[in-house]
Amino acid sequence: MRLHQMSVMVDDQDRALQFYTDVLGFQVRHDIPMGEARWITVVSPEDPDGTELVLEPSGHPAVPPFKEALVADGIPFASFAVDDVAAQHERLTARGVEFTQPPMDIGPAIMAVFDDTCGNLIQLLEHKR
Repeated sequence: MRLHQMSVMVDDQDRALQFYTDVLGFQVRHDIPMGEARWITVVSPEDPDGTELVLEPSGHPAVPPFKEALVADGIPFASFAVDDVAAQHERLTARGVEFTQPPMDIGPAIMAVFDDTCGNLIQLLEHKR
């Protein structure tokens, strides 16, 4: 069994697509019209055949309170692995990304948390070798 797709609930699919591709650097795998919304997935350019991230619309009534509670408590919705959190923090800050938690040593890893502009906090995680 492998991970195939993971979802992140986004407030605006167009803004999410722009942020996740133009700012973070993911590549579009699928962008299929599905009525009022679209089936949008992105992948890492480092692993284009790997796990797809679905930019899922936040339309279900349970989603906004859930996301608001996570953000209020500072809890990331997803975690992305990186080789160098400090370098990614510098790169993304230069692109206008707002971090709620700058790089922080947490023992076996270094982490940082940013706002994805679509209602989520996302964690970057570098496992120490």
